[in-house]
Amino acid sequence: MKPQGLTKLRTDELKKLLRLLYREEVETPLSPKRIACIGFQYRQEELMNALRDLDARAMQAVIVAVLAERLK
Repeated sequence: MKPQGLTKLRTDELKKLLRLLYREEVETPLSPKRIACIGFQYRQEELMNALRDLDARAMQAVIVAVLAERLK
């Protein structure tokens, strides 16, 4: 199966996740429990596959890049 990255997340979901990261409301690195604590348990698989082992700054960079690509 081909990796999906963050393609399954809607733009509004990515913006919400980015906002939570900027507010330092996301504990990193991500874990299923940490994902559930921020209300994204329904996107656990996608987030763990794409952002596992990243710190907050790296996660922000990835999400900003995805959003920039989508909004160009």
